[in-house]
Amino acid sequence: MASSNRLCEHCHKRSRYSGHPYCGRTCATKATKAAQKSDGKSQSSQTSSDICESCKAKPKYYEPSGYMHPYCGKTCAAKSAKSSGKYLCLWCHRSPASKAHFCSKTCALAAEAQGPILLEVLNGHDTFKNVEGQFNRSWRHDDKPRPIVRRIYKVILSQSSEAAYSQYRSSIEARGKFLASGMSAGNENRRWHGTRRECTVGDDGNTTLCNSSTCPLCSIIQTSYDVGKCKAGSSFERFGAGIYTSSTSSKSHDYAKNGSKSPLKAILLNKVVVGNGYKLRTGNSNLKAPPSGFDSVLGETGKDLNYDELVIYRNDAIRPSFLVLYDA
Repeated sequence: MASSNRLCEHCHKRSRYSGHPYCGRTCATKATKAAQKSDGKSQSSQTSSDICESCKAKPKYYEPSGYMHPYCGKTCAAKSAKSSGKYLCLWCHRSPASKAHFCSKTCALAAEAQGPILLEVLNGHDTFKNVEGQFNRSWRHDDKPRPIVRRIYKVILSQSSEAAYSQYRSSIEARGKFLASGMSAGNENRRWHGTRRECTVGDDGNTTLCNSSTCPLCSIIQTSYDVGKCKAGSSFERFGAGIYTSSTSSKSHDYAKNGSKSPLKAILLNKVVVGNGYKLRTGNSNLKAPPSGFDSVLGETGKDLNYDELVIYRNDAIRPSFLVLYDA
């Protein structure tokens, strides 16, 4: 009978093969798998708090400051966004956003410092669902099949542009006291605007803004709107030389044009300080400002309009907020 110290270390029944701890390949393979499984459990139990919450394999990403993100990188963060619908920071793509679009003040400032830029909002992100939902609900032309939204980008403005808009909104709020009536500050609303796109910004994740003087879309994203470029008396501007928007996405779609070959069209969703809006049902193409005591003109459906228009006459009353790409 073989002594115990010469028996196979796995089955403990047969004698070891000469020079090996096991009796043969079968026991050697079983022993190796058992050891790997045991080591894996041990390692997992010791480091589970450091493992990516998505892939469960790679370590979480650590910032130089020591802050630990829940995911190993952007790929797993994106997968998590699609599957969970959580708000993820649009800058680092690693942590849930605590407010709106960014996980921290650090990420918000880092993005704003690079403005004007576009940050893609992944399909599955709550912001994507929100903007897509507004696009779909406000498509009101029965004779036009509603297209599918393919990509959405958050417009990050320069800090000075954002500050000028916020200051104007505060001044309108101070005069109109809209918050006290349960409205948003300055009676701010989101409205669509369609314009010409000469380049392919937005296609296939392209976030590079062109510098063409004939690309109004990129110009608006980079420097916002300029009422000085509007001309009074145009047949398309029923309420004079102002910046035109609409709550109807299918109306703004009519003005979205491509200057290059693309399977997609692009429109902008903007934040607009409506303030005290002056309602009109008939056009007045000579207007250069709303009537005294009002901050904007609300073109209502009726005699001259089939779909609504909101017109503002101050550059700082509007800023582009999202770029939406959809099937042409």
